[in-house]
Amino acid sequence: MTKEKILIIGACGQIGVELTLALRKIHGGSKVLAADLREENELLKGTGPYVSLDVMNKEMLHVLVLRQNITQIYLLAAILSATGEKNPSLAWSLNMQSLLNVLDISREEKITKVYWPSSIAVFGPSSPKENCPQQTVIEPSTVYGISKFAGEFWCNYYHQRYGIDVRSLRYPGLISYKSDPGGGTTDYAVEIFQDAIAENKYVSYLKEDTYLPMMYMPDAIRATIELMEAPPSQITVRTSYNISGMSFSPREIAVEISRYRPGFQIEYVPDSRQAIADSWPSSIDDSRARADWNWKPEFDLSRMTKHMLDNMTLSHS
Repeated sequence: MTKEKILIIGACGQIGVELTLALRKIHGGSKVLAADLREENELLKGTGPYVSLDVMNKEMLHVLVLRQNITQIYLLAAILSATGEKNPSLAWSLNMQSLLNVLDISREEKITKVYWPSSIAVFGPSSPKENCPQQTVIEPSTVYGISKFAGEFWCNYYHQRYGIDVRSLRYPGLISYKSDPGGGTTDYAVEIFQDAIAENKYVSYLKEDTYLPMMYMPDAIRATIELMEAPPSQITVRTSYNISGMSFSPREIAVEISRYRPGFQIEYVPDSRQAIADSWPSSIDDSRARADWNWKPEFDLSRMTKHMLDNMTLSHS
């Protein structure tokens, strides 16, 4: 059995639920401690230990790390793009301070590995729209993007200065049928499936031709684990890796859904999230991740659509 003892902070979020379950399968349920401010997610119950934790309380976090003999930390707690714009100072303080708390404790307690997700939100209107490269102009226009950009350089700093093995991925929009999205601009790509099954129609808050980088959750979870399991010598990016699955527009996903749900209708009523979407690239170049640790997505739009509808229909029946 594994010697690692893993702490997942934000375990009840969209990524956290599925990542916790995947890591428990690999390391054993007792070796993966799930933590969140929220009530324990139904899908996690009975699969391993759970604690209530406020990551902003540094002393409480430090005591937990010591008592539980934690060797790896996954910090997933964050306020996302659309939600962050409603309360910028809260988004900044949570997204930054939580990371600094984890990095500080990791330095003091010699934590072997830290995972912290970044996002395509680090890119801004001046970044290349097509195949946005790993290293490019980065001028984020949301507080979420600003906090992720700053966070990437804190991760790099703690690696360079203190030797902490921090690893990160710039997630695109994530799509999952198991857990609800958390207030991001790309959430439409989950909502459209939910509404297709419930009402066979959807009102999109993005224009029909808004292309955004997306990834199906099984690919995102696999990418995270593959990155964390790669030997340190293969990790050449200590800010955050570009990672890509697919790119599509609301119109394209609606066409795919209507193949399985005849008569499905979509209407377009763009709101404030359109401006955020317009500031991001429409596709991402992830050749560094592919070269360094052999990243390769498995799901494209058509395969994901079928998989989503099959699983969501099952859970609704």
